[in-house]
Amino acid sequence: MAEREGEKDWHKLETFFEVKVFLTVLYSLILVLGIVGNSITIHVTQVLQKNGYLQKNVTDHMVSLACSDLLVLLIGMPVELYSAIWFPFTSASGNTSCKIYNFLFEACSYATILNVATLSFERYMAICHPFRYKSLARARTAHLIIGVWLTSVLVAVPLLVATGTEGHVLEPGGAPAQNLTFCTNLQQYWVMYRASVFSAFILYLVVLGSVAFMCKSMITVLKAPMTTVDTSGSRGELRVPKHESARVKASRKQTILFLVLIVCALLVCWMPNQARRLMTAAAPKSEWSRSYLASYAVLHIVADTFFYLSSVLNPLLYNLSSRQFRKAFLQTLCCRLSIQHVNKRTLDKSKASNASTHILRPLLRKSLRRNAGSSSRNTDSPTTSGQNSPAVQNLTATLPIPSETET
Repeated sequence: MAEREGEKDWHKLETFFEVKVFLTVLYSLILVLGIVGNSITIHVTQVLQKNGYLQKNVTDHMVSLACSDLLVLLIGMPVELYSAIWFPFTSASGNTSCKIYNFLFEACSYATILNVATLSFERYMAICHPFRYKSLARARTAHLIIGVWLTSVLVAVPLLVATGTEGHVLEPGGAPAQNLTFCTNLQQYWVMYRASVFSAFILYLVVLGSVAFMCKSMITVLKAPMTTVDTSGSRGELRVPKHESARVKASRKQTILFLVLIVCALLVCWMPNQARRLMTAAAPKSEWSRSYLASYAVLHIVADTFFYLSSVLNPLLYNLSSRQFRKAFLQTLCCRLSIQHVNKRTLDKSKASNASTHILRPLLRKSLRRNAGSSSRNTDSPTTSGQNSPAVQNLTATLPIPSETET
């Protein structure tokens, strides 16, 4: 009877049915948005790279990040809906599937945050050290991406041993209670699990600090006025232009906003999840009180919601930071993606500019000849029919002669 009462009390910690329905709708919306957004990101980045708008190394980092986000959503969210929201005190999965799930989810999660770090590093090198960036770009990108996934796997390996299915003990020294089975850390490997969680937390802090430092350095460079080399002087000194175009200023503001949002997303979306993980490592589950478990259950829902939102934010950040990406993204959503190669687009603009100039040239010549004729009549200095005055010859000589391709 006491055991049944204990079970009843523990199951009272489950969320209300209305909350479960709300979370199911919310998670489903996040899942759909994440799958659509990251899938389109993979396609758009490849199209933009093929048409000359993105460099290959940036494309590789963005595709790797989108793949890790997709894996986090596809692996974690369905299991989360079932085991954490609808049936939090029972586990239908076997011991092996529990281990594999924890391993894959941990690896993909840390692949995401490390991909954010390497993408930030690529932008840091391009903005703050452009010459070194160009000389080492291709080899460095491949090594960084391989290092990201290998490091993520190494971080997750301890969970293959330290996690599994285990029944919860209501009283110290008692037997596991019925229907209170968790896919959780195993008590006999408590030290290994604890070391794994704290090591992963230190890695998160290192990544957060590194990304914040790189973003701060990039913002400092972007806020500084653009300088050009003054070739008129003998020393070739740098000079600051008086005015920058509105387009350049807008581009800088967008890049700065993108960098700030990256740091905020890492802090806001990941810190609650890290706090939840630290709660699991603070004490074995056999020592948890009812109030501790209640706090953990509430934090679990909040932390996982923000964590999965981070996988949806990356496509949104790309849309905010790049007008060309936003245009291609919306065209893909509407199933009418049509992007010209950057060289063809530049050539078309050049032809249009030359055509407009060619149309204006006859009018300019006619106007100049008319002015020259009226001037010669006023001064009674006749000229031959095939010649112009020296002033007119100088003016017409300065006009560019249209080439055969223009005509």
